[in-house]
Amino acid sequence: MQAFWFGVIAVLWAGFFLLEGFDFGVGILLPAVAKSEQRRQIALRTIGPVWDGNEVWLLTAGGATFAAFPEWYASVFSGFYLAFALLLVGLILRGIAIEYRSKVHTATGRSWCDAGIVVGSFLPALLLGVAFANFARGVELNSSHVMTGSFFALLSPYALLGGLVTLTLFMFHGATFLALRTDGEVSSHAQRLGRLLGPVSTVLGAVFLIWTATMRHGAVSLLLALVLAVVLLASIAMQRASRLGWAFIGTSLATVLVPIWAFAALWPNVLPARNNSAFSLTIHNASSSHYTLTVMTVVALIFTPIVLAYQAWTYWVFRARVTGDSVTAASSAVGRLVEKAKQSAQETLGSGEGGDLAAPDHAPAQ
Repeated sequence: MQAFWFGVIAVLWAGFFLLEGFDFGVGILLPAVAKSEQRRQIALRTIGPVWDGNEVWLLTAGGATFAAFPEWYASVFSGFYLAFALLLVGLILRGIAIEYRSKVHTATGRSWCDAGIVVGSFLPALLLGVAFANFARGVELNSSHVMTGSFFALLSPYALLGGLVTLTLFMFHGATFLALRTDGEVSSHAQRLGRLLGPVSTVLGAVFLIWTATMRHGAVSLLLALVLAVVLLASIAMQRASRLGWAFIGTSLATVLVPIWAFAALWPNVLPARNNSAFSLTIHNASSSHYTLTVMTVVALIFTPIVLAYQAWTYWVFRARVTGDSVTAASSAVGRLVEKAKQSAQETLGSGEGGDLAAPDHAPAQ
């Protein structure tokens, strides 16, 4: 059961990297791919209906870790507290900026929202890589499985390289997604950026994987690393051939393989102690009871298909490519609804149906 839930958590992280990866990429690349207001609306509409639903994978991964491996959860969230707080700030900032952007009516307000989207996408994309790199490298733990290092101990060159890998990979994933889901200038700008970001991400990823191989020598993780490298190279080739559908499949596989590879490199540890291997947390000494894992399994088997079906339906409903004409039509429809609401309110007040708001004809008798 411990091995099963270790794999489930890896799959949950893979789903988060796949779906939120292109969300983060679109947010970071927003100023580069969309110079005008209409183009920025086009870019944001590609993720507008789905970005908040994609975050469910992160919440579920955290909840599953808390329930299945409480010792792992406690050690990680105490030792990575500041890093996770910054990640949470980024997610909150991005969510507020996306939701409020359509409600502001000034260019200055939209600029602030755009900055919030960029920063709120950049922070999680970088910090997730830093966190996973520290998992693979190991942290300093005492005999009680409590992390003894400071926040800055997490920012080693190896960890920062891991952050750059996820940052550039998400940007490549987002650029490919935008090129596929839009047309015109937004699509062409995204394709050009994707052709630049693909090689950068691949080179950084290769250096990171080679560095990791010098510390951990698992056969499965090495095989996954080779598959990941091949997938990235294939994505670059498809991007250059303008076969965007295949390129997006390639970047999707790459983002899925990153957490799967990280978990394979960790096995059977969940949090290695680099100062003393005897202090490491494993799937055995960090897990809940067998009964708890059994109940979790039953609940997961019932509700997971429902969640997957709902999310698949959402993507099917919003599968159409976002174009300039569709954005203009949507804006015009919203404008007509607002104008109709104003006219209705004026007619209501003019007919005297405003209740106490209507002015009295005579002053009350004294």
